[in-house]
Amino acid sequence: MNKLIIDATKNEIFLMIIGNDFNHNISYENSKINFEKLMLLINEFLQSKNLSLTKISKIYVNGGPGSFAGIRNSLSIVKAINLANKIDYYCFSLKDFKGENQIIYKNVPNLCKKFKIKKNLINPIYLS
Repeated sequence: MNKLIIDATKNEIFLMIIGNDFNHNISYENSKINFEKLMLLINEFLQSKNLSLTKISKIYVNGGPGSFAGIRNSLSIVKAINLANKIDYYCFSLKDFKGENQIIYKNVPNLCKKFKIKKNLINPIYLS
């Protein structure tokens, strides 16, 4: 099955789909309008790759530190997806991966496993 990574903590909203033999990503402007339509952006991205939420087995969402609005909206979307579709999610922070030199998004699922990030647990880190 495929994994979805969502990161709305920085200057751009970043989405990545990781499959067994592929990965695709896209970025969007980090704006209020895009936060309000984040679920539409996710669905459009999945559809552009001939996928749907039913083909996603796990979601990885960056919980910060970063933009309050980005974190709040992405966590809300992931929680709603979990409730509606029973897709497990992992809320990570790049700070969780201490000692890792070069962190790239396609390695996030393996890093969450390595660092024992608990599923379905949200612990956001907002910048003040």
